[in-house]
Amino acid sequence: MATIRPFRAIRPIPDKAAVIAALPYDVYNRQEAKEAVKGNPDSFLNIDRAETQFDDSVDTYAECVYEKAHDLLWEKIAKGDFLREDAPCYYIYELTMEGRVQTGIVACASIDDYEHQVIKKHENTRADKEADRIHHVDSCNAQTGPIFLAYRANAVIREIVAKTKQQAAVYDFTSEDGIRHRVWVISEADDINAIRASFDSIGEIYIADGHHRAASAVKVGLKRRAEHPDYDGSEEFNYFLSVLFPDEELMIMDYNRVIKDLNGLSADAFLAKVQEIFDVRPVERTDRKPGKKGNFSMYLEGNWYLCTIRETDRSTDPVKGLDVSLLQELLLAPVLGIGDPKTDKRIDFVGGIRGLDELERRCSVDGDCVCAFAMYPTDIQELFAVADAGLLMPPKSTWFEPKLRSGLFIHEI
Repeated sequence: MATIRPFRAIRPIPDKAAVIAALPYDVYNRQEAKEAVKGNPDSFLNIDRAETQFDDSVDTYAECVYEKAHDLLWEKIAKGDFLREDAPCYYIYELTMEGRVQTGIVACASIDDYEHQVIKKHENTRADKEADRIHHVDSCNAQTGPIFLAYRANAVIREIVAKTKQQAAVYDFTSEDGIRHRVWVISEADDINAIRASFDSIGEIYIADGHHRAASAVKVGLKRRAEHPDYDGSEEFNYFLSVLFPDEELMIMDYNRVIKDLNGLSADAFLAKVQEIFDVRPVERTDRKPGKKGNFSMYLEGNWYLCTIRETDRSTDPVKGLDVSLLQELLLAPVLGIGDPKTDKRIDFVGGIRGLDELERRCSVDGDCVCAFAMYPTDIQELFAVADAGLLMPPKSTWFEPKLRSGLFIHEI
């Protein structure tokens, strides 16, 4: 069973929510973050990426950067830009993108559930990326970016969400990228108890996005336990900030591949190799998007081809049967020599939010690539199957949209 508990959020006052809410820290590089905060001192990105407050001579990971993040956060709270809930609550966070709505429960998940794999992961994390967020959370004494979790839909939670949504939202705004954000507070004791009991009965929870944030939050919690050996488990550092979405509302976008060279092959020779491995046919640009699992599209020398994985090559294994795995094992590794896509500089990845025009741009005369693969999106049930098997997905298998905003909910630890 999963312990998903309510908490006393620190959150923006209603008039400030729209200007404070910011995209996650890791969608920007340093220069992009600096540009994003220009003229917007209220953006939470100033806190999440506090190196933006210094010139480029200051290292991104310098101690003064984390101290600045702490000071900015607590100065804004003291100033009155944020309020603190009077009692522990759950929250509803609804995001609408191009007419599609997904609604999550904002809550705190248990670090013990993460450690005991009740909360299941499907990606490895990198120690260097963890170290930054560990330092940030520890210095700020708060978790500022929620982890995106998924669960199998539950009728009781669905009913409470629908009932609560009939009330006025505490936040309702549309961000610059066109995403509508709405938030409600669930404060009724009966509703809180029913949601908590429902999560108790669900059993497995899955990390959809935010593996590094989750690992970092857990490691800060374990560090605090070591510093407070008399802890009893109720302390806030035993829990981490999350938004939990039902599987029925989630959409995973394609995560596409672009290739920088053909490993010494001519375009014609490479196409011949692809035709030996997959069933291949030319398609018009209007039909370039693959329509089902087992299909992907290839862009080569200005032409699109629909490629179908042959039945004899498919697998029932949760990982080996993924389209991204089959592309890697059948073509990218043996033909192009890309053995480790995590480290090979000859491959890059393009999130589906950028569209297929971006693949064509990367392979244009002015681009840096010669070939692209447009993938059919991984399904949420495939993600669950990989995690349930205790396995890991290949790199860049899933792209979730829309992105959760940071700064709307803060969990003090």
